[in-house]
Amino acid sequence: MSDDHLSLAADAAEGDGHWAFGTGFEDPLHGVDTTVPEGVDTAALAALCLALGDDALVSAQRLGEWVTAAPELEIELALANIGLDLLGQTRLLYARAGLLDGTGRDEDAYAYFRDAGEFRNLRITELPNGDFAYTVLRLLAHSAWRLALLRRLTSAPDPVLAAIAAKGVKEVAYHRQFAADWAIRLGDGTAESHRRMTEAARALAPLLAEFRRDESAAFLGVDAAEVAAEAREVWEQVLGAATLELPEAVAETADGRRGEHTEHLAPLLAELQVVARAHPGATW
Repeated sequence: MSDDHLSLAADAAEGDGHWAFGTGFEDPLHGVDTTVPEGVDTAALAALCLALGDDALVSAQRLGEWVTAAPELEIELALANIGLDLLGQTRLLYARAGLLDGTGRDEDAYAYFRDAGEFRNLRITELPNGDFAYTVLRLLAHSAWRLALLRRLTSAPDPVLAAIAAKGVKEVAYHRQFAADWAIRLGDGTAESHRRMTEAARALAPLLAEFRRDESAAFLGVDAAEVAAEAREVWEQVLGAATLELPEAVAETADGRRGEHTEHLAPLLAELQVVARAHPGATW
């Protein structure tokens, strides 16, 4: 058995940076000019913030399902904290979208009062958790891609998006490292854990093509193929260290960015939204 740690998180925050929101409670947007710079496509910027917020919200909801069900308490706490990190990103992104799209909607309106067809999350985020092996590899795939994209968005002309991305880079680097460590530990572990990881890799392989098709940040000069290639390199590196073969698969053509979702998103949203819809406008 090889070393189960492969250092990937060059961007990971030190100290308390791996905890959800950190422990310093700093406001990442403090002092940031919220005015949209001239020449930036406001509608496209709003759509990008919404899409990335949807990715984070749906991922967080799936990770939250592991609370009380994870194989170890430490894993449960880690997954819960990763979910909270993503919820924090969701709130910032939805708030920005609401200011940009002219609707004035707040984060609750985006999260609780849209139906599945209005969500623009990637399909890989909405599928059921399956076993821990599947969750680990999905987290690896999504966080590797999200980190590659957020790194590029730290230099976005919109200062708010750039600040949100800078905060997210520190968090998602930890998410990626957590997933990589467990992928290697399970892939290069017992015969049973290796089998489960192999099945998870095969199941996820067709979904990775959606990363290459995501042109939501193209208006900012971000090359979707370049982002996907960087994420793919991480995927291949980790699977190699985990003694897993790279699966071949026919890419799926459905696109969550166009609202083309699986049958699994609607039930997930129904559970997420039930209280808010039963008591609209309620305060607590």
